[in-house]
Amino acid sequence: MASKRMLKCCKGVLSCCSGPLPDMAPIGVRIKVLDRYVVIDNGIIQLTLSNPDGIVTGVQYNGMDNLMEILNKEDNRGYWDIVWNDQGHSGVFDVIKGTNFRIVEQDDDHVEVSFTRMWDPSLQGKLVPLNIDKRFIVVRGSSGFYTYGIYEHLEGWPDFSIGETRVAFKLRKDKFQYMAMADNRQRVMPMPDDRLPGRCQQLAYPEAVLLTNPINPYLRGEVDDKYQYSCDDKDNKVHGWISFDPPIGFWQITPSDEFRTGGPLKQNLTSHVGPTTLAMFMSAHYAGDDLSPKFINGEYWKKVFGPVFMYCNSSCDGSDPTLLWEDAKVQTVIEMESWPYSFPASKDFEKSWQRGSVSGCLLVRDRYANDMDIPASQAYVGLALPGETGSWQRECKGYQFWSQADEFGNFYISNVRTGNYNLYAWVPGFIGDYKLETTITILSGEDVNVGDLVFKAPRDGPTLWDIGIPDRSAAEFYIPDPNPNYVNRLYINHPDKFRQYGLWERYAEIYTDSDLIYTIGESDYTRDWFFAHVTRKNDDNSYKAATWQIKFQLNTVSQNATYKLRVALAAAALSELQVRFNDATLNRPHFTTGLIGRDNAIARHGIHGLYWLYNIDVQSGWLVQGENIIYLTQNRTASPFQGIMYDYIRMEGPPTSA
Repeated sequence: MASKRMLKCCKGVLSCCSGPLPDMAPIGVRIKVLDRYVVIDNGIIQLTLSNPDGIVTGVQYNGMDNLMEILNKEDNRGYWDIVWNDQGHSGVFDVIKGTNFRIVEQDDDHVEVSFTRMWDPSLQGKLVPLNIDKRFIVVRGSSGFYTYGIYEHLEGWPDFSIGETRVAFKLRKDKFQYMAMADNRQRVMPMPDDRLPGRCQQLAYPEAVLLTNPINPYLRGEVDDKYQYSCDDKDNKVHGWISFDPPIGFWQITPSDEFRTGGPLKQNLTSHVGPTTLAMFMSAHYAGDDLSPKFINGEYWKKVFGPVFMYCNSSCDGSDPTLLWEDAKVQTVIEMESWPYSFPASKDFEKSWQRGSVSGCLLVRDRYANDMDIPASQAYVGLALPGETGSWQRECKGYQFWSQADEFGNFYISNVRTGNYNLYAWVPGFIGDYKLETTITILSGEDVNVGDLVFKAPRDGPTLWDIGIPDRSAAEFYIPDPNPNYVNRLYINHPDKFRQYGLWERYAEIYTDSDLIYTIGESDYTRDWFFAHVTRKNDDNSYKAATWQIKFQLNTVSQNATYKLRVALAAAALSELQVRFNDATLNRPHFTTGLIGRDNAIARHGIHGLYWLYNIDVQSGWLVQGENIIYLTQNRTASPFQGIMYDYIRMEGPPTSA
């Protein structure tokens, strides 16, 4: 069981961290059921839940009576919530409160409890049409607790959609003031009171404020915005808070991504000023409505979210409290190695012996880059519900299972729930998506070996020129320093400098007289290609389109031949990219994407949103011998946040004989 390995591992990190002393045997888990509360205690941590709501009202640990914010109402401390929509309601925020409590399992080794809220037609329009079962588990010797949820929509029930669902924890603001989510993303945070009128100035949207009179004067002049602490799900394993007095850590550990939506590149919130810690399961952040599952025509649906682990640790000998972060990372590895857990009681959570696996080898075929098929080194290979090529990044109803191939393209996807899947992949360094056309059926205990697979990367002809790196991110392009009046000090001299506020305004400040012009063979995309193609503000505070130019030389033009322009986008927000060749005034562009994207990655400090690939046939008559110019216009101009981020652009010549 995870808790036993935890004690052995933590013991070497801090002289006194999470569990009982080494010479003490952990006591058994006890539960006490009162009229209004349920209290679960294993001698290390005491978890108090409201009865029958299933709200975490208290967490007692290492001498602190309650790690939750005692100034908040009890239903605003630790809770599951959901945002839902139906035909008559939009964006309904619902803190999920149970109506029935029961003990699922109880012995000395663990206690599992359930808080359910069942739906019936009398609740239509009042509550989301789901049966919801929230579970909490405390195990012997563990300095934390697990929670998971089971959502079910029965056949024939009303249509609806989900905008977001998660677990949120609000910690004591007088204790937890240091946040950590990565080795290079941790800091003393502002207080929640710093976001109140008189202490801050609201910026372009409510989540972003400039701290004008913070309680900690060192933070004066900084920007606070919860989206600055977003993270790709593939990297979002552990985050949380540290109290320095007493030295206690509270961490949210997510050992698996299988129940999250949108694949490994989906971005989500983590921890932010509150002090708040989130376990995000579904959200439209950095994607828009595409990642809001819609249930129509009374379809049946059931899904298990979690378990996730809320881990507490402490230092008793005066060790640097920030070492609690190091211990939390160790515990995260232990939880990941223990996945799928053996102790959840629900039959809907499949155990390891009920699952299967998929293995194989992925190769890339691009005859203009290499005569041989080459290993798909570091490829992301995953299983998701059957769909179109690339549909995994918008998939939001089922489970997904991903792994990264080794340098030879070998991959192994373990602990896959039973069911039917398509196998998808994308390869850093190559544009496009791979999909195995055959549906894979996973049975309990079965390892499916798919053998050698070949991804035929999009390619028609030789590369004439390219801009960027095909990695689904705009991080390699020029990211300016922020306006010194709007800085988060965490991101000064930081590899994630794109997380600074207001970078969209820097475009017009840098390109004051004319828009960006990029000359092939002379310009450097790390210096001369702005990371986001944004609008430009007019004197009357309206906005106008920016037209970028790519200049390139052609010694000859093959007549009656077709060239290819491949444009991969890393993000799009209510945008339309228009492409013109050698005539900026052409009324009808040679190509347009039409209106695309709702990921809002520019405003939310993300270096990517959803991925888009456009393969544009270029007629030889559009080109000339000598200098050519491609005009790129993003012509939607209602706000400063409408724009795109490029991932990679490549111009190919006509096909040549093999």
